[in-house]
Amino acid sequence: MKYIIIITFLTTLLGSNSIDRNVVKVLSSEEFKTQIENKSVQLIDVRTPKEFQSGHISGAENIDFYSDKFAFEFNKLDKDKAVYVYCRSGSRSNKASKKLVELGFIEIYDLKGGFLNYN
Repeated sequence: MKYIIIITFLTTLLGSNSIDRNVVKVLSSEEFKTQIENKSVQLIDVRTPKEFQSGHISGAENIDFYSDKFAFEFNKLDKDKAVYVYCRSGSRSNKASKKLVELGFIEIYDLKGGFLNYN
């Protein structure tokens, strides 16, 4: 009985990770720039407002990963349209991407290395 529970748990865990990989794509700074340049995209900076004010990618909207309104603000966006996320170094945007999968977003692009890697 224990083995069945463990196998079921592992299958579920591995299956959900493969779904995340299919929905979330981590892009190099060059790929990210190419996909957002001169296009109307949902570009979201998940850093704090202070970090955002110190510099951000042109056209980005700020939705703070640490804010209590994170899910509320993301739920205002179109879940059927691609969303591009970034943070300072890539850690928060990775966590944010996982939350976006849970919120029902189907196409998520995460900037590898974050804003530090973008310029």
